[in-house]
Parts: sequence; structure tokens; C-alpha cells
Amino acid sequence: MAIRSVASRITLTGLKETSSRLLGFRGIQTFTLPDLPYDYSALEPAISGEIMQIHHQKHHQTYVTNYNNALEQLDQAVNKGDASTVVKLHSAIKFNGGGHVNHSIFWKNLAPVNQGGGEPPKGSLGEAIDTHFGSLEGLVKKMSAEGAALQGSGWVWLGLDKELKKLVVDTTANQDPLVTKGASLVPLVGIDVWEHAYYLQYKNVRPDYLKNVWKVINWKYASEVYDKECK
Repeated sequence: MAIRSVASRITLTGLKETSSRLLGFRGIQTFTLPDLPYDYSALEPAISGEIMQIHHQKHHQTYVTNYNNALEQLDQAVNKGDASTVVKLHSAIKFNGGGHVNHSIFWKNLAPVNQGGGEPPKGSLGEAIDTHFGSLEGLVKKMSAEGAALQGSGWVWLGLDKELKKLVVDTTANQDPLVTKGASLVPLVGIDVWEHAYYLQYKNVRPDYLKNVWKVINWKYASEVYDKECK
């Protein structure tokens, strides 16, 4: 039952797991690396194919592997009544589970230019952005500034606060999902500002990466999530 409750909390991010399987007769849910809906080189020149391949195959895969391992260890500890180990595993579950959740969203937040990447949001999301930030340019400036100022590693987010019915910009440290800032927050756009997301191409100049990543942001996907969550 503990494993199911952990998996249930992850669904608060609004992310639908693209694939899962059952491990063993106890029915432990585990997770697999989702396929990208585009080629690794499809986001060039904004993000190089080399970065995308390493980011997806190495970094995201590591989060998935470690998350599954932690869940299995948690199941074993719960069945043994080992409370100390259960507590110890919470940080690994949060970090690696968060890494899986965040990256699964991130890949959907990106799209090649010839598939709509970078095209401004339309409809209700576009109107909400104008209302809360003055314009899309105002939102981009705010998110880029907060992402550049984030110390260490983490994420910058555009989210929907379902309780207050407003758009918010926030940052999270390390691999913390946006939901850790509030249960009513739904991620619409998340930008990875860990160095592994840009260093091979942009070196240590994070602001240049944040300037160019907007050219491949998939506003259509963000709009779909916004419309669904506003119902």
C-alpha cells in the first residue's frame, strides 16, 4: 500500500506516465524512459543533437533506473518493518522520481520549429499570459531572469495555480517538481537549468541558453494542459 501511495503522489504533477510495468507478484509499479516525439537533432540550432541524446539517454535514464531501485528497496523495507530505511529512501525517491517527472514534462515542452516550436500561444493561455504578465515577451523576460538567477541546479516554471486561478512563475531546486511548491500548482512549461541541459553548447553562459530555448518551446502542448486543467 505504501508503494501505491508514493506513486499516487507523483500523479499530482498532472503527468500521465507514458509507460509502466509490474514488477513481481506484489505489483510494484516501475517506470521506463519515454521515447522522444522528435529526433535528437530536431531542435538544432537551439539545442544540439549531442546534448539531447546525452540528456535523454544518460541523465533521464539514470533518474528512471535509480527511481525504480529506490521503490523496490522501499517495498522491501516496508515489508520488513524497517522504518529507518523507509525514511532514508524518501530523499532518493523525491530526487530521482522528480527527475523522471520533470524531464518527462520537459520533452513535451519542446518541439522542432517545423512542428510549431516557438510559435506564440493562442487562445485562452495566450490571453491569460497577457493578463498576468502584460505580454508573452514579459513572461519570457521574467522566466529567463529567474532561471538565470537560480543558484546551482534546478528548474524554472510557468504554472497554473488551480486554487487561485492564476498563472505563476516559480523555480525549484535540484529535481523538485513544481508541485512541491504547492499542491494546487500544475506545470505548463518547465525549463531545465541544470548544466547538463546546455553546457556542451553554451558552456557556462546560462542566459544564452535561456534566450534560445524559447525558439523551440511547444506552446501548443502548454495550451492543451492549461485548457484541460481550467475545466
